[in-house]
Formats: sequence, structure tokens, C-alpha cells
Amino acid sequence: MARLTPITDKTHMATEDHPVFDAIVASRGSIHGPFVMFLHCAELTGRLAHLGAYVRFEGSLDMRVRVLAAMVVAREFEADYIWGAQTWIARQRNVPESTITAIRENHSRGIPTEDAQIVDFTRELLRRHRVDEATAAAMRARFGDDEFIQLTGAIGYYSMLAMTVNACELEAAAGAEVLRV
Repeated sequence: MARLTPITDKTHMATEDHPVFDAIVASRGSIHGPFVMFLHCAELTGRLAHLGAYVRFEGSLDMRVRVLAAMVVAREFEADYIWGAQTWIARQRNVPESTITAIRENHSRGIPTEDAQIVDFTRELLRRHRVDEATAAAMRARFGDDEFIQLTGAIGYYSMLAMTVNACELEAAAGAEVLRV
């Protein structure tokens, strides 16, 4: 059970914070996921939603790359909510089950080379808090500087989501795949 009461209705917020709630509904269709927790701090929610819109929908980084990075973040943080949401998207994007399994089981066997590069980069950044020169050079050669930064920013964005759902004990959506049993 979540540590904070999920905010799913703007009547549970101060009137001056209603525009943030309304903006989230306008952009995402409803209040769900980590936003039910983030809304306890409306100012942060508004700023995070703006960043999330860019990271998730507006940037030029390939959606498959974003999803792979988000799944690795979810696995590294053991964030069930994020894992369930991202594996659902990964399957829609035809990410092979062998890749999803490898990420879940914390290895890279059976992951196509281009996908493994994203998985390994994300793991290295999260585990060591930096990447070595060869890894950075390979990623910059593949993506260019702009998308290298977009990928790094996406990893940071999903890390923030993962930390929040974990701190608040937000459970995975009903029927979503979870990491822990």
C-alpha cells in the first residue's frame, strides 16, 4: 500500500494548485502512475511533467532506446511500477522477450548488439555513476552529442520516477508485470 494517499482528484489539493492537476490531465488524459504521488508537491509536479513530456514524447531519441533505458532503470532500482509500465511499452515496440528477460535477470546474453549498447551504457552510468571514455565515445558516435544528452537525461528522469515510486511504495498497476514476487 502506498505511503502517501494517491491524489487522483484535484479537490484533494489546494485551489492554487489546480492548474497543475488540470495540465497533467490535459497532457496525459488522467492522473496515474507516479503523478498520484508527485502531486503532493504541485510545483515539482508541474516542472517534472514538462520534462517528462520532452523525454517521453518530444525528443528526437528513438522510442526503443528510451524504453530500453527506462527498463534498465526500473530493474536497477527494483521499481515495480516503472518496470510494469515499461515492459508493456517494450512489447508494443517489439522488444524481444529475450531482451526483457535479460534485463530482468541482470545480464546481457541474447540482447541484440545495438540494444545491449543501451543496456550496458545505462547500467554503467547507474552503477558506477559515470561511463568510461570508450563507452562515451561509442554512444556519441552512434547518437551525436544531442541524443547522447537526451539519453542521459532520460536515464535521470526515469531514475527520479523510480526513486519516488519506491519511496512512496507505489505498487505496480493492476495486471502489470512486476520484478519482485
